[in-house]
Amino acid sequence: MSPSGMPRGGPPLTEAEAEDLLRCICFKTGPPRTVGVELEWLVHELRDPRLPVRPPRLAAALDTVRALPLVSALTFEPGGQLELSSRPAGSLMECLDSLAADLVAVRAALGPLGLTLSGYGVDPWHAPRGRVLHEPRYDAMETALARTGPAGRAMMCESASVQVCLDAGLEEPGPLGYHRRWQLAHLLGAVLVAAFANSPVHGGRRTGWRSTRQALWAELDPRRALAPPPDGEPRTEWAAHVLDTPVMCVRADEGPWAVPEGLTFREWLRTGLPRPADADDLRYHMTTLFPPVRPRGHLELRMMDAQPGPDGWMVPVAVTTAVFDDPEAAEAAYRAVKPLAELAGPGPAPRNPLWLAAARDGLADPELHAAARAVFSAALDALPRIGASEGVRRAVAAFHERYVIPGGCPADDLQVVTS
Repeated sequence: MSPSGMPRGGPPLTEAEAEDLLRCICFKTGPPRTVGVELEWLVHELRDPRLPVRPPRLAAALDTVRALPLVSALTFEPGGQLELSSRPAGSLMECLDSLAADLVAVRAALGPLGLTLSGYGVDPWHAPRGRVLHEPRYDAMETALARTGPAGRAMMCESASVQVCLDAGLEEPGPLGYHRRWQLAHLLGAVLVAAFANSPVHGGRRTGWRSTRQALWAELDPRRALAPPPDGEPRTEWAAHVLDTPVMCVRADEGPWAVPEGLTFREWLRTGLPRPADADDLRYHMTTLFPPVRPRGHLELRMMDAQPGPDGWMVPVAVTTAVFDDPEAAEAAYRAVKPLAELAGPGPAPRNPLWLAAARDGLADPELHAAARAVFSAALDALPRIGASEGVRRAVAAFHERYVIPGGCPADDLQVVTS
């Protein structure tokens, strides 16, 4: 069986079939109704996060968490980061409440073990972190990403994020149309990077970036972490991007997986070497692409750093959902971020000037600051309309007052003592 649960060895896939499959599965259109969240957390020593957590102790703690009856899906990243992925929820509050309950249970299980969950975009103290998970996927990933430098290992083992998943949108034009939402995601994404930047320190030293995590993604790979051109037809551009990105690995039922260098999926389809590729290989290949916005039927917004505090993660989820799914807020947000396209230029995120400014400067950049103020204003107006609780509205308003209005971000608060 393949890791996706499908039998391996299906009929070979042709290039035309692959293009058709990608166009069908990556943008599933309809009225925006559901929201999902993936939360990654660093696991630290409770009494002093500067102390290392030894791998055997971390592995034992993760086994304890695995035994919990959680609603969310529980997984672990290669460095031992804990990830909770909500089920698709019918409303913002259903999503937030379900994840919050699971987080209470996880923290209650870790506390007696002397461990805690920490919300930083990258580990401020422990770099490099060793890999805790040793599986064929991660063995292959580390080999492939190491070809372009150390950013890949740091991303795998030392980073954490808040990822928001929203429906692709309607087929027809308008503020909730999938084409508009695709464009919005790639401009608003830079604003979200800047507003929620929370990783200025890595391995005990200041890096010069407010979001070091985003800087790592920009360094990661010549193509794998890039967005396709955002101005073309989304299905066509994404299909071409997937097929023209090198495969990270060729899976095998036994032994280590092959890690070819420079073999695009299109070339694999055309040559049939080192073995014919099938539909499950294509689906797996898509999981090895890490653009800031990944279409998986829905849109997966992957650009925000993990947030401080037990409930800080709720603010980016609420803001993002509000300005995507409320039509009035979506239109206001699009008008606010559209001028940023000139700063972005023709290059893809996250390597273009707009995204690099967001990661380096946060809301100290005047154009991003102006856009963020308008976006947060639209979100605050929309939150009551999408059913946000009073507590969530207060949290967003407090973040707006503390960071957005003066042009700051959580990174500005982080003071790390290394000795």
